Amino acid sequence: MDATAPDLQPVLRGTIAAATDGGWTSLALYVLAAVAVAALAGLVILIRDHVRLERHAAKLRQDQDALEQEALHLSESAERYRSLVEGQDDLIVRRDGYGRLTFVNAAYATAAGKTSASLIGTRHALPIRETLPPRPADGGAVAIDQQVETATGLRWISWIETHAENGRLGRETQWVGRDVTDRRLAEAELAEARRKAEAANEAKSRFLATVSHEIRTPLNGILGMTDLLLATRIDLEQQTYVQAVRTSGQALLSILDEILDFSKIEAGKLDLVEQPFDLAALVEGTVELLAPRAQGKGIEIASLIRSDLSREVVGDAARLRQVILNLAGNAVKFTDQGGVGVSVSRDGDRVRFSVSDTGPGIPADRLDRIFEEFEQVDGSASRRHEGTGLGLAISRRLVAGMGGELTVTSETGRGSTFSFAILLPQAPGIRERPPAPDLHGRRVLIVSRAPFEAPYLRTRLAAAGLRIDLQPDVATALATLTPKAPFDIMVVDGAVGEDDARRLAAAASAAGVPRRIVLLSPFERRSFGPPAAAGFDGYLVKPVRERSLLQQLDSVHPIAPKVRTASRPAASPTVTGTALAGLSILLAEDNDINALLATRLLQRHGASVTWARDGLLAVDRFRDSLETGVRGFDAILMDVRMPGLDGHEASRRIRGIETEYGLPPARIVALTANASEDDRREALAAGMDEVVAKPVDEPSLVAAVAAKTPEALSA
Repeated sequence: MDATAPDLQPVLRGTIAAATDGGWTSLALYVLAAVAVAALAGLVILIRDHVRLERHAAKLRQDQDALEQEALHLSESAERYRSLVEGQDDLIVRRDGYGRLTFVNAAYATAAGKTSASLIGTRHALPIRETLPPRPADGGAVAIDQQVETATGLRWISWIETHAENGRLGRETQWVGRDVTDRRLAEAELAEARRKAEAANEAKSRFLATVSHEIRTPLNGILGMTDLLLATRIDLEQQTYVQAVRTSGQALLSILDEILDFSKIEAGKLDLVEQPFDLAALVEGTVELLAPRAQGKGIEIASLIRSDLSREVVGDAARLRQVILNLAGNAVKFTDQGGVGVSVSRDGDRVRFSVSDTGPGIPADRLDRIFEEFEQVDGSASRRHEGTGLGLAISRRLVAGMGGELTVTSETGRGSTFSFAILLPQAPGIRERPPAPDLHGRRVLIVSRAPFEAPYLRTRLAAAGLRIDLQPDVATALATLTPKAPFDIMVVDGAVGEDDARRLAAAASAAGVPRRIVLLSPFERRSFGPPAAAGFDGYLVKPVRERSLLQQLDSVHPIAPKVRTASRPAASPTVTGTALAGLSILLAEDNDINALLATRLLQRHGASVTWARDGLLAVDRFRDSLETGVRGFDAILMDVRMPGLDGHEASRRIRGIETEYGLPPARIVALTANASEDDRREALAAGMDEVVAKPVDEPSLVAAVAAKTPEALSA
């Protein structure tokens, strides 16, 4: 029973009692009372239900108002979206899975020359005249450029295709097209401008060819006269000066020859010669020529000529050397870690040349363009490396002239490989070569982590019949050196470090390895000390020639390889002044002619000059002068721009050595072709004391070294 209704049980009990005790009159009164109470209870229930219904109705009205408000917002948002889409200049269409239009904006309807309503539900498409290959767009979309017929004429539209799910219509495809007709016209104009530029470039090539010939005539006279002068009776100093003139003239002639070659290539008139030459000597000699530059940067350079190739071949040796030198030179220039490898192998009836490096690689969008004239990987004004951008263009055309194709594969951050294959027939009447030593069956342990020299050594020695164990890790190599695993020969790359090399030599000696060879670059050789004192029987200079390697491994008595050292000009017998008398001066200069000029100027004023060809050697010479007991240099002339280590860093290292030994600072004078105030501040910040601009003025140079004014010197 409802808790709010009146309790009728007492009323019923009273009615029965009244009927029993008082008769029917009392009964009637009780019945009337009971009916009144029941009516009252019903009224209470009705009032309660009415209140509940009113509350529920009020809540429904609130919910209805909220829904109406939300519907209004949605309607406004939809209208704004529609207005935004309709106001776009881009063409926007949507199609269902059957290709039927489910939406078109006003721009598309205008292009189609129809109304939006008439297009919905149709499979209408703008007529296509031309379609370019699709390309990826942002967000995984696809972009397609098409030339289409519109109500206003032919237009180029760049479409972006995306997909979306529509719950009511299923999967839809949306196309957003932008009119790129102006861009395409601009590209056509650029192509025409390029055609005209190429025509102008051809005219330029003809001009260069003419001018080069005109300059070569007097230059040949200069070189010829210097040759005649060198044949006359002149003293040694005069011979040195005349030889410097001749060397400079030859350098200028070389530049002109390159310009002329490019002009001939442009005109299709470059003739290639066919002469016998030694393939191995050409490749190894070219690599050796680049070795100082590579080793000065702290990277390696190595070569490998496969044993199944003919050594004596027929071709244009000069042009082939030019291509290899250009490719390997570029690789050295752009590689800062790792190294460069030049390999030559057989490719069917052709010989394949590959130049690989561990440099930064080439972006995919630059791979084709780098072979064009005046193009570089980094063409910005802030690029790190200089150059005209002609080298690869000339190399590719030279290779094409030899019947090959110069190609490149590269991955950003993982290096590049340039390669080409050309016909090089075996030369008739091959010269007899000394027989190679018989090393068949001997077991060799190679310890090196060099990216090219190590695998090249393994390939060379394996081809000679040796059994090779290559270990890039010193610890593993030491564990391998046991009497149970005897080796006949151990070859250690000096790049592992002097301490580890000595440990390996000692372990090999204890294990009974009879032959121990260390590979050293000229830079490593200076700091390594005598190989015999480190436990080695001999050493080879990197990059290693194959024949020298085999002879050294077989030799009973170690062969001391020839090591190129920095030559030093002889002292001038004529002294014109004493302003620098008694001073010991270190000259750091990579250009031979500039070094000769500065040396002669300083010697003319009584100084003693020691020449270092680069910054690294200058630092070594400075440290050596302290460690050998000889007093340090009084002054240092430091060229700012040098390979391997520039003058700024070399000066900082020298200042660090002085601090290490507790010495007063020697005077450092910068030599630079850049004489701006910013260059001066940079030199002083690096620890230099003075800056002398090139071309060098003798009084200013002497005054800077002596730390006096020209007037004081002349007083």
